[in-house]
Amino acid sequence: MTIDWWTLGLQTVNVLILLWMLARFLFRPGAGIIAERQAAAHAALDEADAARREAATAREAAQVEEQTLRERRTALLDKAREDAGREKTRLVEAARAEIDQMRREARADLARQREDQRQQVAQEAGSLAIDIAQRLLTRLPEDARVAGFVDGLADEIGTLPDATRAAMRNDGPLRLRTARALDEAETDAIRARLSEVLGGPVTLEVSTRPGLLAGLELEAPSALVRNHLRADLDRIEAELTRHD
Repeated sequence: MTIDWWTLGLQTVNVLILLWMLARFLFRPGAGIIAERQAAAHAALDEADAARREAATAREAAQVEEQTLRERRTALLDKAREDAGREKTRLVEAARAEIDQMRREARADLARQREDQRQQVAQEAGSLAIDIAQRLLTRLPEDARVAGFVDGLADEIGTLPDATRAAMRNDGPLRLRTARALDEAETDAIRARLSEVLGGPVTLEVSTRPGLLAGLELEAPSALVRNHLRADLDRIEAELTRHD
């Protein structure tokens, strides 16, 4: 068998040219496109991984924020409950204090009302007793309404200082008031008794004052001496109606 080396060589050259052309125009562009696509895929995968990491970080931050908000809400609710409890306690204590104050004031008002009533009753009782005594005293015998009080008036004058008694004796007429009109003998007897106690003769100006009830009242510029039932009743009424 004879080998045609020329033909074989030509075929080999053709094959090499074909391979060069395939590598030049088909394999290399395809490899570049594949490489570009692989690079794009890797970049997309990297971006996806970064997005997943960011999303995971965001979820974790959101969970932390949610937990923080939940804790803050719980703390606010607890504080609100504590504040409400303290305010409730304060209001209850204030209400109790106000009620206690109202009770004290009510008791004080009641005590004042009772004291006022007691004083009013005592005053009315005293006034009634004085009125009854006054009506009874008006029934005294006429002679007892004067004669029974002369010595008492003289005794009252005798307790005055000497200077006062001397002034009464020298100051002119003494004004003598009586519970009823005096006859001449009664006037002379009283003048004699007063002259005795004052240490010298005296002049009297006699007037009648039924309001004295019974007794005598002697007035001078330097002194006023009473010995009559009206003064006694006034003192008794003052004691009966006095509120200590």
